[in-house]
Amino acid sequence: MSTPATTQIADPYSLDLKDLDPSVPLLFEQQAHWDYFKRLREEDPVHFVDSEEFGPYWSITKFQDIMFVDSHHQQFSSEPSIVIGEPELDFEPPMFIAMDPPKHDVQRAAVMPAVMPAMLAELEDLIRERVCEVLDSLPIGKEFNWVDQVSIELTTRMLATLFDFPYEDRHLLSYWSDVTTSAPAVGNLELAEEERRDILLECLEYFSKLWNERAAAPPKNDFISLLAHDPATKDMEPMEYLGNLMLLIVGGNDTTRNSMSGGVLALHQNPDEFAKLKADHSLIPNMVSEIIRWQTPLAHMRRIATEDVEVGGKTIKKGDKVVMWYISGNRDDSVIENPDAFIIERPRARHHVSFGFGIHRCMGNRLAEMQLKILWEEVLARFDRIEVVGDPVRVSSNFVMGYKQLPVILHPV
Repeated sequence: MSTPATTQIADPYSLDLKDLDPSVPLLFEQQAHWDYFKRLREEDPVHFVDSEEFGPYWSITKFQDIMFVDSHHQQFSSEPSIVIGEPELDFEPPMFIAMDPPKHDVQRAAVMPAVMPAMLAELEDLIRERVCEVLDSLPIGKEFNWVDQVSIELTTRMLATLFDFPYEDRHLLSYWSDVTTSAPAVGNLELAEEERRDILLECLEYFSKLWNERAAAPPKNDFISLLAHDPATKDMEPMEYLGNLMLLIVGGNDTTRNSMSGGVLALHQNPDEFAKLKADHSLIPNMVSEIIRWQTPLAHMRRIATEDVEVGGKTIKKGDKVVMWYISGNRDDSVIENPDAFIIERPRARHHVSFGFGIHRCMGNRLAEMQLKILWEEVLARFDRIEVVGDPVRVSSNFVMGYKQLPVILHPV
């Protein structure tokens, strides 16, 4: 039975195992989820939950079991949704991450050119230029919110480039990303579902004008042009277009944005690791992977069993909801040594589940890593320390492991 968000969080070891529900959003907002997942990994890694808020589901908490479910899309369908709950309204625009082959494959392939290695090489100088511009505009020795002035600003600029979106309106992209993930289906109650729907329909209206412009112009490598010109996607329905916009906006925003903030917090909490980094800048790429593991920007993905399947000695029945807790898999000590520690020179740091596995593995993972790498190269060139001067304010969600506020003071080199 799920714990209502208004009650005090119980010690997971004081509960009957059958009553352990790790999906309660307040657990994540207050960082109380770690012991819930620890107990489940130890005692019942494939755990059936009858959640009052999100309905019955199987909770998958171990690295190898997550990898199995994620890698067997024939047995575990992504349709109709990738999040734990169901929409309150009949409003769930289809998106390719919540589709199975063959439709998933052709829609994903349509937008992949925007994040292929050749394009990333072209984007690198632009990303660095924008990182330098943002960092050089920051106040020195004065408190400010890193989330707003760095993480959101940089990812919004990148999204505007990927969509070839009007630069002067780029703030709308982060706004629509937040609206997309502010859903009761993941425990975020900041918007009523009706208001959320209306805002996303406004998003569709804006992007429909861009679609018409791109369709009438020669093909380019931005997301909209790629969709408008690809034979497999050029005739997609408006709601399917909206669904894929929601996916691409969130995918291009949340992983990178919250890892940018999470990395600052991790290095503040682990000053010895920051000292290692300052002494050896070649550790940056490995540290980026460790940040993404340690932060785990998206806590879960869900699937529906298409047949009876045995996982971890339990029989999951056809039609059952299955939730892969990436945030738990990344702390599984049977696969990752000392997983609760933040270690920037960790061996095999890219061996984590933050990007998923199989056909739904994050298509923008290399772009996210490159943005974080460039950010930390330029941070180290300018600042001796980023001091976190207050508690972070986190998003209330069991899906996005995000930050609203991270108050910091910069100390120059």
